[in-house]
Amino acid sequence: MKKHNFSAGPCILPQEVLLKASEAVMDYNNDGLSLLEISHRSKPFVDVMEKARSLALELLGLEGKGYKALFLQGGASTQFLMVALNLLEKRAGYLNTGTWSDKAIKEAKIYDDIYEVGSSKDAGYNYIPKGYDIPSDYDYFHCTSNNTIFGTQMKSFPDSPIPMVCDMSSDIFSRTLDFSKFDLIYAGAQKNMGPAGTTLVVVREDILGKVSRKIPSMMDYKVHISKSSMFNTPPVFPVYVSMLTLEWLKNLGGIKAIEEINEMKARVMYSEIDLNPLFKGYSNKEDRSNMNATFTLINENLKETFETMLKEAGINGLNGHRSVGGYRASMYNALPLDSVKALVEVMSELETKA
Repeated sequence: MKKHNFSAGPCILPQEVLLKASEAVMDYNNDGLSLLEISHRSKPFVDVMEKARSLALELLGLEGKGYKALFLQGGASTQFLMVALNLLEKRAGYLNTGTWSDKAIKEAKIYDDIYEVGSSKDAGYNYIPKGYDIPSDYDYFHCTSNNTIFGTQMKSFPDSPIPMVCDMSSDIFSRTLDFSKFDLIYAGAQKNMGPAGTTLVVVREDILGKVSRKIPSMMDYKVHISKSSMFNTPPVFPVYVSMLTLEWLKNLGGIKAIEEINEMKARVMYSEIDLNPLFKGYSNKEDRSNMNATFTLINENLKETFETMLKEAGINGLNGHRSVGGYRASMYNALPLDSVKALVEVMSELETKA
């Protein structure tokens, strides 16, 4: 039986994507070679890379608007560094909403002055700061759209007077936004797009080339753009699987179609958390993430019973992050509504046993 996979990352992937990927590992395009064996400079893989980059821009509605899509290595953590290297000249503003934005701030401080325009750290990151100002004389403003560990999500974004950078690792392609508001978006694939090993970067070209420092080639967005994401050997398999996932999303009806499904999953999940007296949500209701629902079991004496029930129901990956504890239901794009219903059924059944 395929388990109900609520893992926070690496993420659940569509079954049809897994099937196509497994076939490609054995024999890609009926060429008698595995996808893992073909040259990354060969036409078959160059076509994969071009299609993946094109689909990313198409789904985000950024085609023909001066943006380039890149598939790079190093995870979102490397982007904490690359953003600062490529954009930070004097000072930048960061919104601190969780562990990953906190890490991004730490890395950027290596290069220059960083100012926190707002932070929810004092409250354990259980809400999204609001009412903050973005200084117009800063180089850029950085935010994190969704916080996997604490289960919060930015429901709206400011009209920034300076270039806006966003880490969308855990909710990329999950909801409709005006993506043209952002000048640079980055997202590790393993949270909502593909396997670990590649990171999507979507950047507006005209914000690049304005810092005075010398940038190492591997860390320079302009170099990667000039080489069409092929400056060095790319992560072939993660890019291919990401391409398949983007194809799957397009065939489903795009971001608007998946957003409706994601909102339904979130409603079902949070309704149970709020109505069941055995559980309590972690984050403020107005800032709850549609991707990661965080909650605790109020009576710890029921923990063993609950987790036995989860195992019997085939529910996997529900443990919360070690820094928060409790439980975390990650409801990424490929997670079926039936999986959410299966979890809710166990939670409801626990209430009858308590």
